[in-house]
Amino acid sequence: MAELTLYDPFEKMQFSDSNCFLCGTTITTEQRTPVFASWLQQQYNLQQKELLLLDKSVTTFGDLTIPCCDHCHLHHVLPLEQEVEQAATAGLDGLKALDKQKLFQWIGKMYYGTLVTELIKEANPLIMPTYALSENPQMLGKFRSFFKVLQSLRVPAVFHDFLPCSLFLVEVSPTEDDLPFEYQDELTTMAFSIKLGSVAIVCTLLDNGIIQRALGRLYRLIEDKPLHPIQLAELKARVFYAAYILNVVPEYFERPVKHGDTHLVLDTLIDDVTKEIFNPWEMTAYAHMLEEMLKPWSIREQQILRPNNQVLSFLADESGNFKTIERFNKSMLEE
Repeated sequence: MAELTLYDPFEKMQFSDSNCFLCGTTITTEQRTPVFASWLQQQYNLQQKELLLLDKSVTTFGDLTIPCCDHCHLHHVLPLEQEVEQAATAGLDGLKALDKQKLFQWIGKMYYGTLVTELIKEANPLIMPTYALSENPQMLGKFRSFFKVLQSLRVPAVFHDFLPCSLFLVEVSPTEDDLPFEYQDELTTMAFSIKLGSVAIVCTLLDNGIIQRALGRLYRLIEDKPLHPIQLAELKARVFYAAYILNVVPEYFERPVKHGDTHLVLDTLIDDVTKEIFNPWEMTAYAHMLEEMLKPWSIREQQILRPNNQVLSFLADESGNFKTIERFNKSMLEE
């Protein structure tokens, strides 16, 4: 019979190297799984590439592992990685054809793996983090909701009429693209981006698709067009900023399990009555986010802000038409 019981490590803050991150089983300290899969590390030569954690400590992609029992590793994590690896070999079409729930689980595992690393560190009494996640009830509630849906990786589950995330998959033009791999996440807003060769995935992990619908017109404009890397940076800025001003956190509820059930059914609820879905979109704040994403091109905020509360865009012109960019030059800043 399928395992249909969810595990809640947040109830007792059960984060340690002795408990499987996915099911809570007691394990040895040698039982671990990489946050970034071995195939990903090998394909993009990531083993020694440095990764900055929330507490400002530095690790490498190869060293970042999380506690995982043999059963979860062999029966849940590895099969998922094999599916994603196979899909990624077919490029954008392959990843678009992959079950979106699988893509959510794959991204969610990397995001949650980084989070678990932070929470395990905070459990060490000798470590005094500047911003302790474990002392922030609001963030812990958000992470708890996220982990409930992430367990669809282990527990057969159906999301009833929703996907917990927004997904933007785009092709990157090779003309001025010199980064075969790129990774970025924002722990508190749950915004995430990863670039695999010519494919980029930008995701917000806990919004039930709200941001994808809010940016739907933009996504329809660009999803079938190869983007210059500077256009990808703008897309990331828009998605990450939308995640920053998102003002609701979905709740998830399991339907009662009946005899003979083979999967859980999860329903969701968003409080859009007492809360606005989004806080106001402030152009100056968005321009600051865009400046961060445009650092490789040394574009400053004063070059981004335009008269009449407008902001520079590399994706669309004033009429809302797509801008085709093969090569970037500074004259584009004057348009």
